[in-house]
Amino acid sequence: MFETLQEIDNVRLNFNAEGKQLLNLTIAFIMFGVALELRLDDFSKLWKNPKPALVGIISQFLFMPAMTFGLTFLLRDYITPTVGLGMVLVAACPGGNVSNFISSLAKGNVALSVSLTAFSSIASLLLTPFNFAFWGNLFLKFSQSSISISALPTLNIEIWSVMETIIMIIGIPLIAGTLFSKYLPKLTQKILLTIKRLSVVTFLAIVVMIFASNYEHFVRYIQYIFLIVLVHNALSFAMGYYFGKAAGLNLQDRKTISVETGIQNSGLALALLFNPSIFPESLNVGGMAFIAAWWGIWHIIAGMSIAGLWTGFRLKTVKIID
Repeated sequence: MFETLQEIDNVRLNFNAEGKQLLNLTIAFIMFGVALELRLDDFSKLWKNPKPALVGIISQFLFMPAMTFGLTFLLRDYITPTVGLGMVLVAACPGGNVSNFISSLAKGNVALSVSLTAFSSIASLLLTPFNFAFWGNLFLKFSQSSISISALPTLNIEIWSVMETIIMIIGIPLIAGTLFSKYLPKLTQKILLTIKRLSVVTFLAIVVMIFASNYEHFVRYIQYIFLIVLVHNALSFAMGYYFGKAAGLNLQDRKTISVETGIQNSGLALALLFNPSIFPESLNVGGMAFIAAWWGIWHIIAGMSIAGLWTGFRLKTVKIID
C-alpha cells in the first residue's frame, strides 16, 4: 500500500492558472456569502454564554490541529509527506460554510454554530497560518526520520505568505459582505439563500473539475485517500463531541461542537496550496490536493449522515438566523 501511495508525492496535477484563479474567486464568493449572515450580536453571544463557545474554539483551533499532528505522527511510516501536510492544512482551516446547515439538520444549537462560524472566520486570518506553519513544520521534522522527503527538499511554511493569501480571499470578502448586509439589508435577505446554494454548488463543481482533470490519478489513489480522510474526519467529529461531553455541555451543544470541528473549509486549503508564493510551482503537491479535495466532498456526506443518525433521519431544518 505505502509503495503505491508514495507515488502520489510525485503527481503533478492538471490544474491551470485559470482554474486556480476561479478557485480563489469561488472561495472569496463563499466567504462573502458567509459575511452576509454575520452580525455583531453573533459575537456578543460568545460573551453571554462563554463556556460552549470557548469549548468550540478550543476544539477547532487547538485540539483539531494537535490531534491531526498526533495522527500523522502515528501514521508517519505509512503516509507520505504531502498526504500528511494535506491533513495538517485541512485541520488548520476554519469551519466550513455548510456547518450551520448541518447543525440545523442535527438539531444542534444553531445560534452557537453561527457564533462559532463568525469567530472562526475572523480568527482564521491569524490562527490558520500559525497552526499550519507550526504543526506542518513539526510534521516535516518528524517525518524526515522515517520517510524520504526528497519531493519536499526546500519547503518552509511561512506564516506571512499564508496570511497574505487568507486576507485576500477571506478578509476582504468578509469586510465587503458585512458592509453589504449592513447598508443593503433588504437586498441581502433576497439574495442570501441563492448565494448560499450557489456557493456550495460552485465549490463542488470545482472539486469535480479537479478530479475530472486528474481522473487517472484519482482512480489510482482514491482507495487510500478515502480511508485516510474517513479516519481523520471521523476522529474530528468524535473529538468535538466527546470534548463537549467532558466539558459538561448538553447534547444540543455537543452536536454543534462536533459539527464545527468536523466540517472544515477545505476550499481554503485548496486555494492555499495552489498559491505559488506558498508552494512553488516546481513542488508537487498531489497528496495535499487529493486530501483537501476529497475532504470537501466527504465532510458533507459524513456531516449529513451523522445528523441523520442523531435525528433518526427526520431531517427537518430550523431557521438558522434568529
